[in-house]
Order: sequence, then C-alpha cells, then structure tokens
Amino acid sequence: MSPPFPSVAYLTDVEGLWKKLTSFCQDNPLVSLDGDRLVVRPGATFVFGGDAIDRGPDGRRVVRTLLDARRRQPSQVVLLAGNRDINKLRLVRELRGHPLARTPEDIRSAPRPVLLRWIFENTMGARGAFEFRKAELTRSNASVTDEDVVDSYLEDLGPGGALREYLTACQLTHRIGNTLFLHGGLHEDSLGTVPFHEHIDDVDAWGEALNAWYREQLAAFGEGRFDSDGKPAWESVIAYQAPTPGKRINTGSVVYGRMATELNHPTLPSPALIDRLTRAGIHRLVVGHTPSGDCPSLLRDDSFELVLADNSYGRVEGASRVLLGDDRVQIEGEVKLDDGRMERLRFEHALGDTSSPIGRQLLDTGQLVKGPLQSGEWLLFRALPEFKVEQLAVDPSTLTGRALGPARTGG
Repeated sequence: MSPPFPSVAYLTDVEGLWKKLTSFCQDNPLVSLDGDRLVVRPGATFVFGGDAIDRGPDGRRVVRTLLDARRRQPSQVVLLAGNRDINKLRLVRELRGHPLARTPEDIRSAPRPVLLRWIFENTMGARGAFEFRKAELTRSNASVTDEDVVDSYLEDLGPGGALREYLTACQLTHRIGNTLFLHGGLHEDSLGTVPFHEHIDDVDAWGEALNAWYREQLAAFGEGRFDSDGKPAWESVIAYQAPTPGKRINTGSVVYGRMATELNHPTLPSPALIDRLTRAGIHRLVVGHTPSGDCPSLLRDDSFELVLADNSYGRVEGASRVLLGDDRVQIEGEVKLDDGRMERLRFEHALGDTSSPIGRQLLDTGQLVKGPLQSGEWLLFRALPEFKVEQLAVDPSTLTGRALGPARTGG
C-alpha cells in the first residue's frame, strides 16, 4: 500500500540564504522551523538536495540547522552533498601552501584573504562568498577581520567543525520508494559508475556503493590521509564534484551532472536511461543544481517524471515547495513573469496522468508547460542564451490543439 500523500518534503540549493529555508517551512505540512530548530513531522521525511552555502550571509546558520535536524531525527532527515559543499574540502590545502597550479603567482604570494577571494571568484563560482561570510561573522562580533574570515572556514573544516560534520552526515544518492534523489543529474556514464570500482548494473547496489565510496573519501579527509604518491586520499571526491575540465558539466558525476541542455533548458534523461530506471522500479528522479526559473520544473514521459527544483538565480527571494508521495507530486512557488507581474504556481500531479499538459513541451516553440497559475493562466518556461529565461502566462485555451511532447531538447 502506498504511503499517505504527501510523505516527503524536498528542498535544495538554499546557498546560504536563510529566507529560502523559512519560506519553505512556512505552512509546510511536513516540516516546521522553530527559531533555528527544524522539525520533521512524525512519519514524514525531509530531503535536502545539497548546496547549503556560498551565495548568502547565513551559510553557517543553514549548515548548523540542517546538521542539528539530522542528528535529532536521523531516520527522517536526508542530506545530499552538493558541489558548493564538497568543494570547500579544497581549502584546507589551498589556504595552507598548496594552491591550484593555475593560481597566479601574485595571488600565491598574497595574504590569505586575497587568495581565498580569488579561489571563490575564479574556481568555485562563488563570487561574494567572502563578503557574505564576513557579514555573518560580524553579526556576533563587530571587529571581524579578513583573516578571521579565512580562519572561520578552516575552523569549520577542522576536527569537530560544523561543515566537516555536515559533509560527513551527507550522502550522494538516496531512494525512497519509486523516487531517486540526487544533487545534479544522471547520465549513461554516471548510472552504475563508482570511482575506482567495476561497473554496477543493479541500481540499488550502485547507490549503496557510491555512498560508501563517498563516506570513505570523507574519512580520508578527516584522517588527513595521503596516497603513496603523496596526493591527498580524498582528491577523487574533489574531482567528482567538479565539471569536466573545459566544460560546464560532468556527466560521469551525479553531483555535477545536469538535466538540461547547454542553455540550461530542462530536459529528460534519454529513453534508454529511463528504461533502465523504470526496470529498477524508479519512476521519478528529483534533482537540483541547475536553475530553471523561479519555480520547480516537472517534466514527464508516460510513467516517468523528472523534478528540477533548484530555483537559485531566480527573480524571487523565497524557496518553492515540493511535496512527494509514491503516486503524486505537489509543487508550489512564486513566479515573477516577464511582464513584471507576481504570480503563484500551485498544482498536484498524479504519476502517469497523460491528460494534463503539465510537464510537456510545445514542439513548435520549445516552451515547457510548467503548470497553472493562481490567476487561471498557465505558465510557460524557456531558457534563453546568456543565462536568461522566459516566463510567460498564457490563457489555457491557447494550448488546445498544440503539439506537445517530452522535453528532450531546448527551445
């Protein structure tokens, strides 16, 4: 018998913005926030999809709140590690005399704060992270220096540090019923692949092995282990969470894979990959990492669906809400349309329902049908060049007779 709907609350890519956490929890039937204490209702599960820090002045607070919830309710809280979380492991070496080979010589010889700013802006896609951390520290100590900012990161990654403990509590993949949760995406060369391991055909065995490999990498970091050739024994997880050199994606990684085209337009997995998942009993994939407008995108193809719920870099400040059960998904969030109007999208969709245009793509324009708005209009979405997006409200009658298909290519 299927569990009552909904049973899972999903949030991802808070990125140091406390308001995203509070807006997600407000009037949420499964998760509440009492001060800094996040509480999951009995019988429910909260899945955080990764990227807790970097782009806001509350990164430490977010990490500590999520870690505290995991410790208090370990069977009900799942933490996935995002690239913005994992890549901080680099700092213990780079800030202590071992910067990346491509670090300019003048930056290598500069004071630590100069190096850290350069690392954030040039190698982590985290412009402003230094100032955000300083602002957070200043709230409790008005005399914070730039050196204090550097020390705070090293403290967080040191023995007993909150970020180290948080990363240790994380995993890379999690399955609940017919739903698979990842941070980034899934591709043919990541499903079944575990670094330094033979290919694993069974999906569940693969997930267990991938999580075990991640735990071993974090243990190596915590113990400060080095390989026989003098390289950090945790170097593999650093590479796993990063894009392939020269590209914006790493299709061999569930952390840095993307369920999107080069323009970031949402796209379903290939039919062959969907077939492999459905044969394993997985009919839904839920990911973050790649923005797709102000509210989550649901994409579907017959009895399979993909939920992309990273709405960072959006036009609204709060976070959308994704609630899940085996047979249904409920999505709600604010949207700022191209014409400047604020609207609210909210819908519930049953898995396998072929009667609705939700999650389908208009074949003539490439626009994704996101769902109904509070005004009675429907939201169409399309990714555009230069990381811009199109969010249009249309009368539902304009969708009648239009050719719709699975979202496999961008507009």
